[in-house]
Amino acid sequence: MTRHRRVRVLWARASLRNRVLVLAVALLTAGFTAFSLVTGNALRGYMEDRVDSQLRATAQVFAVLPPTMAQNGADRDPPARVSEFRADILGNPVITYVAADGAIENSIDSVGSQHRAGEARGPALSRLDVAAVAARGGRPFTVGSTEGDTRWRVIAVPRVTRAVLPGGTVTSASGSGSVVVATSMEQVDGTVGRMWENYRTTGLALLAVLAVAGWFAVRSGLRPLSRVEQTAAEIAGGDLSRRVPELAGPNTELGRLATALNGMLGQLEAAFAARAESEARMGRFVADASHELRTPLAGIKGLTDLHGMGALADREDIDATMARIARESERLTRLVEDMLLLARLDEDALKATGQPTAGRAPGDASNLDLAPTDLRTLAADALHDVRALDAARTVTLTGPAGDTPPASAPALADEARLRQVVTNLVGNAVSHTPAGTPIRIGVGVIADHAVLEVADEGPGLTPGQRARIFERFYRADTSRTRATGGAGLGLSIAHSLATAHAGTIEVESVPGQGATFRLSLPLLAHEQTPVDPSEAETLQEGNGDGPQGLVAHRSRVTW
Repeated sequence: MTRHRRVRVLWARASLRNRVLVLAVALLTAGFTAFSLVTGNALRGYMEDRVDSQLRATAQVFAVLPPTMAQNGADRDPPARVSEFRADILGNPVITYVAADGAIENSIDSVGSQHRAGEARGPALSRLDVAAVAARGGRPFTVGSTEGDTRWRVIAVPRVTRAVLPGGTVTSASGSGSVVVATSMEQVDGTVGRMWENYRTTGLALLAVLAVAGWFAVRSGLRPLSRVEQTAAEIAGGDLSRRVPELAGPNTELGRLATALNGMLGQLEAAFAARAESEARMGRFVADASHELRTPLAGIKGLTDLHGMGALADREDIDATMARIARESERLTRLVEDMLLLARLDEDALKATGQPTAGRAPGDASNLDLAPTDLRTLAADALHDVRALDAARTVTLTGPAGDTPPASAPALADEARLRQVVTNLVGNAVSHTPAGTPIRIGVGVIADHAVLEVADEGPGLTPGQRARIFERFYRADTSRTRATGGAGLGLSIAHSLATAHAGTIEVESVPGQGATFRLSLPLLAHEQTPVDPSEAETLQEGNGDGPQGLVAHRSRVTW
C-alpha cells in the first residue's frame, strides 16, 4: 500500500470531529504562513529600499571626492558627530576605488580603516571595468562576502573629476575609473531573521492554543449530532417512539435536520404500527377463519364417518344425514365465497396506491360492474326482504332524516353488490332485534352523497360493540349460534363493498334506543327527485319492482 493510499484510508476512517479539527488547523497554518511571508517580504523590501537610498547618497558623495581626500579622512579620527553622521546617513559603507580597467586601487572602510588593493574586507566583487559599471546603470545589486556568508548590497558609479577653468568655471568629467560603495546586509538579515524566529515561536504557540480551543469548539458544535446518534441507536433498539430533540432554531441546518428526521420517524412508527396491526389482524383472521371452516368440515367428516361405519342402516337416517351434509356444505361454500370476496376487495384496495380508501373515485375496484344506480330502488326492494323475514314487523320508508319523504339517490355503483350490502344490513336488523320491532328504511341525499339508512328500535350497541362491529368474524350477540347468527362476515363485507365504491358505512347507536346503519356513496350528477305519496299509492300490487299495498301517510310510506 502506497503512502498516499494509506493517508486516504486513515482519512476515511477518521471521525468527523477529527476531520474538522485537522482541516481547521491546516487552514490556520496556511493562513499564518501566508501572512508571515507577506509581512516578512514587505519588511525585507522596505529595509533594502532604505539601504539602497543610503548607498546612492554615499556613492554621490564619494564619486566626486578624490581618493587622496578619502584616504586622509580615513587616517584621522573623526569627531563624534561625524561618526554618528556616517553611521546614520552613510550606514558605515566600504568604499572601493576601481581603475578604468576594473583593477581595485584601494578600499576604505568608512569607520576608519584603510586597506591596500586585494586586502579589502567586505563584498566579493567581480571585475568592474568602465563598461561593466555603465551596464549597471547605477542600480544597486547584491553580492556575497569575502569572509563568511554575509550578504552585501553594492552600487557602482563612475568617478567624477572636477577642474577649475580660467574665469572660475568648474567642470567635471568621468572616465578615470569607478567608485564602488558596499554596505553589509547583516543588520537587515538579522532583523528579518529575528522576525521569522518570532513568527515561528508565536505561530506554533498560537496554533497549539487554537487547536485546543478548536477541539472544544468542534466537540461542542457536534454534540447535537451525538444526540442524534444516540436517538438513532435507541430507535434501532426498538423504541420507535423516540424523537430527535430540538437541537437548534427551525431555520438552521440542525433544526431542519431534526424536523426532517422526526417526520421520517413518525412515518416509520406509523408504518410499523400499521404493519403490526395488519399482522395481528391477519393472525386473528386466519385463526377465526380456521375455526369457522373447521366446524362445518368436522360435521361433514363425522357424518361421512358414520355412514362409512354402517351406522346409518335406515333410509330415513341416510336421507337426514345427506341433508345435513348438504346444509353444512352450503354453509361452507358461503363462508368460502365470503372470504374470497373480502380477499378480492382487500387486493383492490391495495392496488389503489397512494390513495386513501375513503377518497378513491368510484371505479378503482376492478371487481365492480359500475352503472348509474338509484338507491331508492334498493330501498323499495328492502321492504320485500323485511316482509319475507318477519311479516309481523312495521316497516316505514322515509328520507334519511326520518321526517322527510324518500327521495331519489343516484350513484355510480355495482347494483348487485349494493343489494348484497343492503341485504346484510336488513338481515342484521332482523336477526338482532326482537320479533315485531319496527324498522325504518331511509333513502335520499345528504350534502353531496347518496344515502341509504336501515334503522331499528332494538337493544342497540355499546361503545365497545360499535368500535368492533365491522371487524371480521366479530359477533356482537355471542349467545347466538353460528346457524342463527352467522359467521360474523356480513357487516365486514358490507363495509369493504362500501369502501370499494369510495363510500362509507357508519353506525349510530345508543344502548336501549336501537341502531342506525348509514350507507353513503358519492352522488351522481343528478337532481334529487322526491317520491310523491300519490305515486306510492298507485304502485301495482304484486309488482316485484315495488312494495305491495303501499299507503301514503303524510311524509312517510307505511307498509
